[in-house]
Amino acid sequence: MEEGLTAYLLGLHPVLQAFLATCFTWFMTAAGAGIVFTTKTMNQKLLDSMLGFAAGVMIAASFWSLLAPAIEMAEETTSMPYIPAAIGFLCGGIFMRLIDKMLPHLHSGFSMDKAEGVSSSWKRTTLLVSAVTLHNAPEGLAVGVAFGAVAAGVPSATIGGALALAIGIGIQNFPEGTAVSMPMRREGKSRGKSFFYGQISGFVEPIFGVLGAAFVLSMRQVLPYALSFAAGAMIFVVVEQLIPESQRDEKHIDIVSLATMLGFTVMMVLDVALG
Repeated sequence: MEEGLTAYLLGLHPVLQAFLATCFTWFMTAAGAGIVFTTKTMNQKLLDSMLGFAAGVMIAASFWSLLAPAIEMAEETTSMPYIPAAIGFLCGGIFMRLIDKMLPHLHSGFSMDKAEGVSSSWKRTTLLVSAVTLHNAPEGLAVGVAFGAVAAGVPSATIGGALALAIGIGIQNFPEGTAVSMPMRREGKSRGKSFFYGQISGFVEPIFGVLGAAFVLSMRQVLPYALSFAAGAMIFVVVEQLIPESQRDEKHIDIVSLATMLGFTVMMVLDVALG
């Protein structure tokens, strides 16, 4: 089955590959949001653990699927391959910080007075969706850049590795969809509205996936920077949002930490096995 899927993807245009892969990650966000159709409440320890797992997946993906190929590719053109990786990685974090500073958003579980970004009249629902959309963008970008790297002929970039990245991000998108829809359901919104707002946060991933793939295909020489940029953006999201949100309750820190390690392990295995 894996070989058949890989062969099918290889026959498609790289931008279409990225689009289909990020549609899968969007679908997983929707699947997580769909939990609202089965229950109105969810065990907080379980939700925190799921967010910790998602953080572990993103940390592993940042290295195995993005930074490592970026460094290997840079070795072909420079004696200091860590320079492009370092510049791209830091620029990714700085870019996310600037967006975080400007875009109005509110992290789940916080009151309206904790809203971040520029002052706005947006409602709580819009601010919550904005927060998750903010960190779904680099995930879509990462998948797109990964498929673009395969098409660009990077030796360390494989269709299996790009597929593993999409699967890993899809897995960690499940709890993110739940983390948006469940609080809305608890606040009294209908199941339909809660689901809609939960899944819409993943809509940005196909957009950035297509943009990422198209960009690296047209500018192969900046690919090490692009891969590292996506990694830096993802790590910023993990440190700024996922880990703090998953560890708000001190009673859950140990189990959440273990879930983070499990997520890292799952993504590492996926990347090595498929890549």
